[in-house]
Amino acid sequence: MTLLGESLLIAFIGLAGGIAVGSGMVAFLVVLDIIPRLAQITYSFTKIRAYEAAVVLGSLFFTWVDFSDIELPLFPMGTAIVGVFAGCFVGMLAAALTEIINVLPILAKRVGMDSYMILLLMAMIFGKVFGSLFEWLFY
Repeated sequence: MTLLGESLLIAFIGLAGGIAVGSGMVAFLVVLDIIPRLAQITYSFTKIRAYEAAVVLGSLFFTWVDFSDIELPLFPMGTAIVGVFAGCFVGMLAAALTEIINVLPILAKRVGMDSYMILLLMAMIFGKVFGSLFEWLFY
């Protein structure tokens, strides 16, 4: 495979991963109405713009941190606190990803892929399996 072919393949894999994560985030925020529900539970409807800004700025900041070589030397309890928040986020995102199955038929119908719905689901399943196996075995 040529250097251009490898670069295109890596770009395609990155784009596919970004679309998968982005659709999970959209399902988390839009389909489940997480921000309005949190505002309702905490009786803080006046702060809903601040919640939205926090989600966007947090996503941008931690994407930047992930791509940079920043190291944060935390004491053990600080690491545990960050781990708890990260675990809560991953758990809520995993729950939102189960809800994305409700979004896929609507998306497929709007894009005109009704007849390819099974292939779309199988691609997502096999992509998750092969990606997980690759990470566990080679990364």
